[in-house]
Amino acid sequence: MEMKSFIEEKKIMATVTSIRWERIFLYLDVKVEYAAMQERGGELHFYAVDERFYSTAEFKITGVEEDLYHLRLNVTNNGENVCVPSGQYRIYVCRDDCKMADCETDVSVVKNILDHSRTFLYYNSKKSYTVTFYVEEDADTLPFRFCILAAVKTGMNFPYKIHFWEKIHLIKDAKATLISKKNFLHTVYRFFCILYASKRNHTVLFMSEQNDVIASNLKAVSERMKERGMEKDYQILFSVRAAAAQPQSKKSWILLMKKMAQSGLIFLDDHAPVLDWLMLDEDTKLVQLWHAGAGFKSSGYSRWGHMGCPGPSSCHRQYNFGIAGSKRIAPFFSEVWGINDEQVLPTGMPRMDEFLRDSYREEKTRQLYDKYPKCKGKKVMLFAPTYRGRSKRTAYYPYELIDFEGLYQACGEEYVVLFKMHPWVASHVPIEKKYKDRFMDVGKYPNINDLFYITDLLVTDYSSNIYEYSLMRKPMMFFAFDKVQYSFSRGFHRDYEEAAPGKVCYTFSEFLEAFRQKDFEFEKVEQYIEHHFDYIDSNASDRVIDWLVLGQIPEEIQQNLERVRRANEHRNSLDFLPAGYSRDEKGYALEEEEE
Repeated sequence: MEMKSFIEEKKIMATVTSIRWERIFLYLDVKVEYAAMQERGGELHFYAVDERFYSTAEFKITGVEEDLYHLRLNVTNNGENVCVPSGQYRIYVCRDDCKMADCETDVSVVKNILDHSRTFLYYNSKKSYTVTFYVEEDADTLPFRFCILAAVKTGMNFPYKIHFWEKIHLIKDAKATLISKKNFLHTVYRFFCILYASKRNHTVLFMSEQNDVIASNLKAVSERMKERGMEKDYQILFSVRAAAAQPQSKKSWILLMKKMAQSGLIFLDDHAPVLDWLMLDEDTKLVQLWHAGAGFKSSGYSRWGHMGCPGPSSCHRQYNFGIAGSKRIAPFFSEVWGINDEQVLPTGMPRMDEFLRDSYREEKTRQLYDKYPKCKGKKVMLFAPTYRGRSKRTAYYPYELIDFEGLYQACGEEYVVLFKMHPWVASHVPIEKKYKDRFMDVGKYPNINDLFYITDLLVTDYSSNIYEYSLMRKPMMFFAFDKVQYSFSRGFHRDYEEAAPGKVCYTFSEFLEAFRQKDFEFEKVEQYIEHHFDYIDSNASDRVIDWLVLGQIPEEIQQNLERVRRANEHRNSLDFLPAGYSRDEKGYALEEEEE
């Protein structure tokens, strides 16, 4: 759609007055000025337009104060679940599909504009995604511009020569690529896709590449499908492998390709590395039943630029949908996965259906008191932090920071303490014999959620276990001795102190003092529940089945998804080509020569 331009008439002037970043979000403040009062009115749109004069993204308006527009752009998701592409960009302000202004740069911004540039490293720092701001040269004004570049690590010697042995290695690498496992599996998958194309509509695959047992949300949904007698209408398949950490046989890989090709719907419970490089058939829907509720830790694209983050194309980009506990927390998940908020459905966590059943709670409570009789007649503190370290292999917890003697004395005759470390922490809690009448290491107990039934106070740090525990409506405390370091290495996707539903302490002595005074800041728990749960019942598995297997997504959600689709379609139809330009056969903009 060709657009009219009123830029030369200067009916509207737009100036960037502020630039800032928050993780992957670029924030701009744009001051809009009108030549006359009659020019006011009508909705404004702020489009990022590249050198071809096409828009690849639209800035979201997060607020307006006296003609100062607050804009936001997620550089990892332009609205179509891809990074904003490489290019040189300007920002056009539009109204009624007419170009009204080309954003200028405020003088206060110009002098430090390069300081706002960002580089996001990925693929073990071998590749980068850079965003650089500048002002267009050879202009009478200060046109605001930014450049996005996806770059690869290169040699820096000059002149650069490829030596003989390097040529040999390049030839070997080329041959290896031609016969690589990935190429072979691509072929196998496509073969099975052709074979099963007409049979996949009623086949559902529950898949994990992180665990070798069916568990958590996958277990809850698959068991509920069977309880509802859906096996007679649907073929239910399972593929559970610890492939993310352990080598798999050729037979295992071929079987996985077959199962994925057979399936019209695939449920995941975590990241599946195989889908970082294997594109699913377009007739197969992929749904992420993420195992965690909502903690603080950043992951996926919310920690882009940190070690271990995904590349621009990854498994997450293939999700048709994910799930969350409420609409309000959907942005936490969509940011991680690099998809739109509207694709995160507020079904609730299926694994919590059993957790919320009274009969299950009564049975587990009885079993726990039988297993841990020291808890009977006492209040129970559950000390359950997350791990430190980069991976399962290096995971640990700094036990030396725990003042066991001070904690023992603070508990008195009122409390016993259960230590439940993260499953990745291999070393046992060093409980001395003199403390064993009040302290217990319950690390081998399989399900932390069960322990919540007999817990009176949860002590954690950045773990998502607060999500389930909050529904016990009991107090929590947070021992965050390394908040600064942790926020730098892992990152938080929201303000920690503001979001933590309990007292936050930074030293163990501070924690002990708050514990003695019963300074739990318990009022935060109810606020957390209100924000994180749209449903508190035992029907999350049924909602997942009804909405995603049977296709009965609520009308309001369908309308929101359609609205996003139409907005992207409309933006892609706009042609920002200026007067005096034409397009070549490839769509590139060419300035017409004067006769």
